Amino acid sequence: MGNYIMLFTSVALAAAGQILMKYGMRMIGVFPVRELLSKIVSIIFNPFVFSGLSLFGFSSIIWLVVLSRLELSFVYPMVSVAYIIVTIASFFLFSEQVTLIRWLGILTICAGVILISRS
Repeated sequence: MGNYIMLFTSVALAAAGQILMKYGMRMIGVFPVRELLSKIVSIIFNPFVFSGLSLFGFSSIIWLVVLSRLELSFVYPMVSVAYIIVTIASFFLFSEQVTLIRWLGILTICAGVILISRS
């Protein structure tokens, strides 16, 4: 049971990290790619981006433990649960438009996760 808790903790932390990084980048705003190097310090030290990167890193450490215990062909498809979490969070937190096609994609991912979890 602990293996599955670690698996979903890793996935949840990765999703939370993505959401925090998006929030931080909304604060920084849009800029040309050529300015990336000049903005990298302000990006990394934005508290939300930094927290998101930290969560993502911690998620990766937990993921290594999961990989040592469970089959990759089982756990890797479970990472797609993060897509579901991020899409729903983006809809509610960032007021992003999620089209019917995207919702159908989310339902397809859910079906796939259910099928794989039963194997």
